[in-house]
Order: sequence, then C-alpha cells, then structure tokens
Amino acid sequence: MKWILLSLISFVSLGNSSAQDTLTLKLQDALDSAMKNNKEIVISKLDEKSASAQFNQTKAVFLPQINLSYTAAATNNPLNAFGFKLQQESISPNDFDPRMLNNPTSTQNFMTKVEWKQPLLNLDMLYQRRAADQQLDVSYYNIERTKEYVLFEVQKAYAQLQLSHQASEVMQESLRTVNSILENSKNYFEQGYLQKSDLLAVQVQVASTETKLTEAKSNIRNASDYVGFLMGVKSGIIYSVDQLQIVRQPENIETQIPENRADFKALNSTLRAQEIMINSSKMSRLPKLNAFADYMINDKTAFGFGSNSYLVGAQFSWTIFNGTATHYRTAEQKIAYSRIQQQIRYQKEQSQLELNKTIRQLTDEEFSLRHYETSVIQAAEALRILQNRFHQGLASVDDVLRSQSTLSEQKLLLAETVFKYNTTIAYLQFLTSNSDNNFN
Repeated sequence: MKWILLSLISFVSLGNSSAQDTLTLKLQDALDSAMKNNKEIVISKLDEKSASAQFNQTKAVFLPQINLSYTAAATNNPLNAFGFKLQQESISPNDFDPRMLNNPTSTQNFMTKVEWKQPLLNLDMLYQRRAADQQLDVSYYNIERTKEYVLFEVQKAYAQLQLSHQASEVMQESLRTVNSILENSKNYFEQGYLQKSDLLAVQVQVASTETKLTEAKSNIRNASDYVGFLMGVKSGIIYSVDQLQIVRQPENIETQIPENRADFKALNSTLRAQEIMINSSKMSRLPKLNAFADYMINDKTAFGFGSNSYLVGAQFSWTIFNGTATHYRTAEQKIAYSRIQQQIRYQKEQSQLELNKTIRQLTDEEFSLRHYETSVIQAAEALRILQNRFHQGLASVDDVLRSQSTLSEQKLLLAETVFKYNTTIAYLQFLTSNSDNNFN
C-alpha cells in the first residue's frame, strides 16, 4: 500500500512538472528570441568585435609610440665605464690617466629613458588600414547572412514542430477510430458474428496506432528541443504552436539571385580587401619617413637624476632589396585574389541552380497539395461508408481497417506536403534575400 501511494505521488508530481514545462509559442516570438540569443549570431557578433579591434590596431600608423624604461648597470669595461661617466657629466682630469682609462674600477650607471616615435609617412601601413576597414564590412555582412540563415532555420523548425503536433493529432484521431472499431468488434465476436482472427487484426491495429502515437509525441519533444536550441533557451520545454496551415505565397517570386545578397557582399568586400593588400605590398617598396626623440637621465646612484640629455631626429629609410620576399608575397596575394573571384562566380552559379530547383519544387508541391486535399476528402467519405456497411454486416473488418489506415496516411501526407510547401517558401526567401533587410 505504501509503495502504491509513493508511486501515485511521483506520478502526480511528474504530471505537474510536465504541465509547467509546456508553453505556447508563436512564430514571431521564436524569431525574436533567436535574433537575441541564438549562439551562431552571438559568435558572428564576436567576430565583428574582433575585426573592429584589428581595425583599431591600425591607428598606430598615425599615433606616436612612447616607451619609458629604467636601467641599472655596472661595468669595468674601459669603453663603457668612460661612456657612463660622460653620460653622468662627471668626467674629471684624473679620468684621463692612462691607468684609469685602461683599468677602470667598477662603474655604475642608473638611466631613466623616455623614447618617442612618430610615424610620418608609411604608405604600406595606410593601405593595410584600408584593408582592415574592408574586413570590418565583411564581418558585418557575415552577421547579416547568419541572421538570415537563423530566420530560415527557425521557420523550418517551427514548421517541423507544427507537423509533429499535426501527426500526433492524426494518430489520436486514428486511435479513437480503431478503439471504436475494436469495441464494436468485441460485441460482434461475443454475439458470434465475427471470427477470432478479425478481432485479433483489430487489436493489432490498435497496438500499431498506439506505437505511432508514442513516436509522434517523441517527435514533438525533439522538435521542441531544437526550436529551443535555436532560440538560445534551455531544452526540456514542450511548445504548443499554431495549427499547421499553408502560408501565403509571395506575389512575385524572384527568378534571379540578387547581386546584393549579404554573402555576396561579404565576398566582394573580401575581394577589395585583398586588392588593397596587394597595393600595400607594392607600397612597401617605397621609402618610409618617421620621427623619433629620446630623453635620458643618468646618475651614478640609484634613483638619482643628476644629468639629462636628449636626442631628436627623423629617419628616412628605404629597403632597396629584401631578397625576393616582397615579390613572392605579392604573387601569393594575386593568386588569393583570383581564387576569391572564382569563388564568387561559383557561389552565384550554385545559388542560381538551387533557386531554379526550388521554384520547380514549389510548383510540384502545389500540385501535391491539391491532390492530397482531394484524397483526404475521398478517404474520409470511403471510411464513413464502410463503417455504415460494417454496422449493417455488409463490410468486413479488414475493409474498415484498410480504409481507416488509408485516411490516416492521406492526412499525414497532406500535413507533410504543407510542411514542405511552407519550408520551400521560407527557403526561397532565404535564397533571394538582400542586404537591404534590417535586423534588430
């Protein structure tokens, strides 16, 4: 008795938990949540921040570099020892004694140094900054295309969840029908109007339908988990969604892939960045001009600030020949440039083929929709007639079971066709989207 009571309490608790974990979900709410929390979008935004940080690094071409150092040293090297005293401004006549010059005692020096470097003219770095700016555009377009892909995936996953619920409803209706047939069959069997084999056939049909219903409920959980994953929320929630219905087809279906699609724009920005990097390599052959200044404080005691000096100047440098490094680096960049060009052409051709295929597929699915809608009506009428004949003893159990199976099958095929039709329209929108779309 105690075990039965504990089992009942556990069952009630599980039922309450399940009810709490069932939520009503609208498609727009799923899309909004995915735009905010989807992991792919979050990662693509981090990539944009990384590109922005890399672009900000190129500000070094304009800004100075300032270094502060403090150095403590001791030496008995004749040259360095004499140099330390010069820097400390502590040379005396005795220091010119040959014996002191050749064999100095240990000499200490503590130097505080501030270094300043200012870029003035570095054309290759200017081009690298422009290339980094193009990479920033690439990351922006990648975010946009990622959002478009996530929108499509959410619509597809939501439709899959609608299909799973629809399949569950069909199986529940089918189970009610076969249970009704089973009750009538039992009565006829007890009255001697039905053979044992016919009754067993009905029982097999009931068991088979129950199995399919269990599978349908599992599919609802799986589809709910995937929708939750796309929305960036925890798994384990079962979502109740709108009834599966045919979405309205766009009035004008694009038959050509748009040139301004986000992924194409990303590739074009990559192409421009590569072209700029080629120019940067060419500019690296030109002279560079930079300014510099040093301010030094030297003393023979630690943390002393006895003497000070400065050095100011400008450096004009020109790398005349660095082996063949620049030549082959430029050659490599030109090959990469050609590869990106080919990739753009290939991706556009592939997308156009996919669009043509999808348009044809949409036409086929429209035909299938009309066919299965008619088939469901005809199968339902056939089942109604056979059930009436069965009650009158004019039809066999096998005929009724086959008719009922046909109706369930046609309903499932109709639901699957609606799912395919809806996802095909969503895929068309994904293929023909352009970068003028705004996302929050």
